Amino acid sequence: MKTAKAVEADRTIKIALAGVPNVGKSTVFNALTGMKQHTGNWTGKTVECAEGTFVYDGTAFAVTDLPGTYSLYAHSAEEEVAKTFIAEGGSDLTLVVCDAVCPERSLPLALQILEVTDRVVIFFNLLDEAKRSGVTVNVSKIEKLLGVPVLSGTAKNKGDILALEALCKKTSEEFDKAHRGAVFKTVYPEETENAVKSLEDGGEKRYRAACAVYEAPEKFGLDPEKTRDMMASAFIKACDGICLETVKRKGSFRTSRDTFLDRIFTGKYTAFPVMSCLLIFIFWLTVKGANYPSAMLWDFFSFLGGHLSSFLRNIGVSYGVISFLCDGVYRVCTWIVSVMLPPMAIFFPLFTLLEDFGYLPRVAFNLDRCFKKCGGCGKQSLCMCMGLGCNAVGVTGCRIIDSPRERLISILTNSMVPCNGRFPAILTLAAVFFTAGGAASFGGSLVSALVLFLVLVLSVSVTLVASKLLSVTVLKGKSSSFALELPPFRAPKVWETLVRSLFDRTVFVLGRAVTAAIPAGALIWLLANINVGDGSILYHVSAFLDPLGRIMGLDGMILCAFILGLPANETVLPIIIMGYLSGGSLPETDSLLFVSEVLFANGWTLTTAICTVVFSLFHWPCATTLMTVKKETGSAAWTLFSAIYPTLFGVILCILINYISKGIGFLF
Repeated sequence: MKTAKAVEADRTIKIALAGVPNVGKSTVFNALTGMKQHTGNWTGKTVECAEGTFVYDGTAFAVTDLPGTYSLYAHSAEEEVAKTFIAEGGSDLTLVVCDAVCPERSLPLALQILEVTDRVVIFFNLLDEAKRSGVTVNVSKIEKLLGVPVLSGTAKNKGDILALEALCKKTSEEFDKAHRGAVFKTVYPEETENAVKSLEDGGEKRYRAACAVYEAPEKFGLDPEKTRDMMASAFIKACDGICLETVKRKGSFRTSRDTFLDRIFTGKYTAFPVMSCLLIFIFWLTVKGANYPSAMLWDFFSFLGGHLSSFLRNIGVSYGVISFLCDGVYRVCTWIVSVMLPPMAIFFPLFTLLEDFGYLPRVAFNLDRCFKKCGGCGKQSLCMCMGLGCNAVGVTGCRIIDSPRERLISILTNSMVPCNGRFPAILTLAAVFFTAGGAASFGGSLVSALVLFLVLVLSVSVTLVASKLLSVTVLKGKSSSFALELPPFRAPKVWETLVRSLFDRTVFVLGRAVTAAIPAGALIWLLANINVGDGSILYHVSAFLDPLGRIMGLDGMILCAFILGLPANETVLPIIIMGYLSGGSLPETDSLLFVSEVLFANGWTLTTAICTVVFSLFHWPCATTLMTVKKETGSAAWTLFSAIYPTLFGVILCILINYISKGIGFLF
């Protein structure tokens, strides 16, 4: 729970902010409270509640931004949170945000809420888009039909937000004077209505009675699937009747532009080629743009490191301490910053622009049938997209999946998607081993982009295979269906996207990497410089792991680096480099050139590079992700399985690649 600073006022009114996804609910929340919260453009983006406060005319309002949900009949974690908060009296007032462009998709939730409480204010957001689309909503007539205050406006308009604040205050004062009772009641089909009334006659509230019938219709002699469909249809039918009287349109609310773009982005023959080209283009820009700033950062940190060493020597610090601080801790941290920062500063904003534009839900739509065939859920593709940023975030995002079985499949396979911590190492190896003329050249950067794309394709393919294996073995069951809304395309706000990506993603991830690199740099220096017998501790550990590493097309030092990189994947490649050096430190030279020299000097071949990339994709998750899996599953056994399962794929694939390359004889 994120909580804004408390505000002094005469009294405090608790507001529950509810709405279906993609109606600008979080934007309304930000406008009311002044807090800045990321507003994703896909279903289920928000899986936790946020809290904020504002004051209007001496009255303080505490606003709780509930997860976006289409229904109060709980299936998923979001629906359970929203239902409990509203139904259990967690608020004095419920503010329901609806879509002025397409009221039919958001009003059913409002009708359900009106069966729970009469303390409701409805705000039709996106009025500016509705006007452009030729949609007019008669809010005064809706207000009369529903019996609750209704307002229309745009969350980005300060005047509309002030009017909304005034309406909330006025409505809360009216509630203090008199409780109006139920204002709306949806009538279900006869058999279902009779079952609901039987519980009502027994003293149960109508909403709770309806929930009881919905959750266990067989207890009332009703067909489960048919009853649930009819109950959902009852709200839709009531909503359609209201909209027929209150909504007018000039043509279709979908613009010709949206229709044209969807034919391209989700077309049978164009969806996957367009998706592939977009990803290759993003990877190419990332590789092309990251090389020069990366080299400049490395030169700057090397220059600064030299002066730091001189300063420590001048004040009498011993050589061993200087080597520990500068060659161990400082160099690992600065290497990570110089290698990671430029590609992240390019990749994350580009990916966020696609998210804000509305393209990522189309990716989920395209991948839905693939996951369906593998016994998973189409929402797993959304979690997979989240995992590209951070696997821990992807695991948390699995809450949007209703089925416990499918949610667990998604959790156990999410780490097979390369997170931002693994991309820099993969990118570096691609630049060293797969580019002609260097990664800085046009051809080199394009080849690197193609390699990254193939890596992602491999990741998705193995994720599908792994999901299928789980669905037919330890997690058998029938695949569920889900409704995925394709939001309208919107022009992304470039400046806000750049700022948000920089602080919310790039700086956060970089800070996490540096935090993990400090102890990692210290530990690897100690292991490389403390001798036991005829070699360092690091030498003995890597020698012990070397036979297994050779079978996998790697070596003992590479496996040792993956083990020591458990706190954060970002540290694996620096540990490999430091481990190869007798002094356990990184020299002051160009990072990419130095990496290639050290790797080739230690016997790396193209086979070694491919196996390292594959094992980077498929091995145990980082410590943060493992802790998140434990939190989400509540099971130490499933957490252990989430570490072993992808590692088995990595080991098997590396062994196959190694022996196939030896058999064919062209990967030397």
